Amino acid sequence: MAEFVHITGTRSTRRIQRSGISARSHGRAGGRGVYCMPVLPSFTLTYQWVRELRRWHSGVLVAVHLRLPDDQPVTVGRYGAPPRQVTAAQAVAVVRELDDPRGYEVFVPRAITTAEVRQVRDIPQGVGWRYLPAAHGRRPCPCPACLPRGAYKVARLRRRFPYDAPPRPKSELMTWLRTATTADEIIDVLYELGRGRRGGAEELAYLADHPDPDVRDTLESILRAYRGRNARRLRERLAASDSPASDLDSH
Repeated sequence: MAEFVHITGTRSTRRIQRSGISARSHGRAGGRGVYCMPVLPSFTLTYQWVRELRRWHSGVLVAVHLRLPDDQPVTVGRYGAPPRQVTAAQAVAVVRELDDPRGYEVFVPRAITTAEVRQVRDIPQGVGWRYLPAAHGRRPCPCPACLPRGAYKVARLRRRFPYDAPPRPKSELMTWLRTATTADEIIDVLYELGRGRRGGAEELAYLADHPDPDVRDTLESILRAYRGRNARRLRERLAASDSPASDLDSH
């Protein structure tokens, strides 16, 4: 069995232990699945993605350890480059043989079952690189994808290295949200809405009852960018509906 680690938010822990990891991420070769990293002899290299992923996830991150069949088809490669199609065992060997495996990732083109989840462990939140491996001393990219609003010292960096592309207006995003027909489309729009400080959280209240738990989780997360009493109440409603007591009541 090949061993990997997947980094995610701590609030997803109970859902992962109950039903596994959903195939939500987009693979670079197409399809949806789960990104992970082989367990390596080096602690820092095993959990190298933590610091970078902290820029995109609010709250504390945890490490989900997985065991996959050796013959499980996966892809492996450095982010931004075309990946190779190999088996899980071959992916572990490829990464272990690299002189510098920073920036490498493995993509499993399916969901992860509860039987394949071995443990969820706490990890230091400052492990690994940020922006890109060996980024220290290099000019940062000021685009909204690399420097999201609200991140540490972002305003200062944007003043030094201005970026001209404006964010999408909320009216356009709300139009896309109203026409979205799948959970994946809704989640994509919600992530866009969460990139800037917003108002009018009541426009999203109907999604609190969405049957897909990932939609509800994403909604609760992006409401941190919304102002006002309606946003706070909607977050409290979502937290209550996903509480252990609610799960017991539904059985």
